[in-house]
Amino acid sequence: MASSSSSSSYSNPPCAACKFLRRKCLSGCIFAPYFPPEEPTKFANVHKIFGASNVSKLLNEILPHQREDAVNSLAYEAEARLKDPVYGCVGAISVLQRQVLQLQKELDATNADLMRYTNNEISPYNPRRMGYGSGVGSYNPNPGYSVPYSYGENPGHGSN
Repeated sequence: MASSSSSSSYSNPPCAACKFLRRKCLSGCIFAPYFPPEEPTKFANVHKIFGASNVSKLLNEILPHQREDAVNSLAYEAEARLKDPVYGCVGAISVLQRQVLQLQKELDATNADLMRYTNNEISPYNPRRMGYGSGVGSYNPNPGYSVPYSYGENPGHGSN
C-alpha cells in the first residue's frame, strides 16, 4: 500500500487553503504562495469572512505582484472582523486615532511646560542670571526658597 502512493504529497504538503478545503493542492494552486501549510488559521479566518471562492476570484483578477499585499490585507481585515464583527479594522483604526489625539494633547502640554520652564530660565529672577553661578553645583544663597516677586511682576506670566 505504501508503494502505490509513492508520488503522494509527502514532498509537497498541501497549502493551508487546500488542506482546509480538503482538496488536492495542485502545482498551480492560486492559494499556495500566500497560505503556507504552517499558517492554517490565516486561511481559516479569511475563508470564514470572505469565502474561498471570493478570495480565489480576487487573486485571479489582480496582478501577481499585488497578490501578497492583498492577501495580507484580507488576513488583517478577517482577524479584525472576528475580534470586532461590527467595525472590523475600522474600529482598531478609530482607537489608534483617539490614542494619537490624546498623545498629541500630552505632547502639546509638555511642550507648553517646557516653554514655561525655558522662559523662567531666562527671567531676571533666575539665580544663574544674578551672578550666583552657572547652575548645577553652584552657590545658592537661598536653598529651598523661591526668589520673591518684585515690581508687581509674576515670573512666567509676563510683566504687568
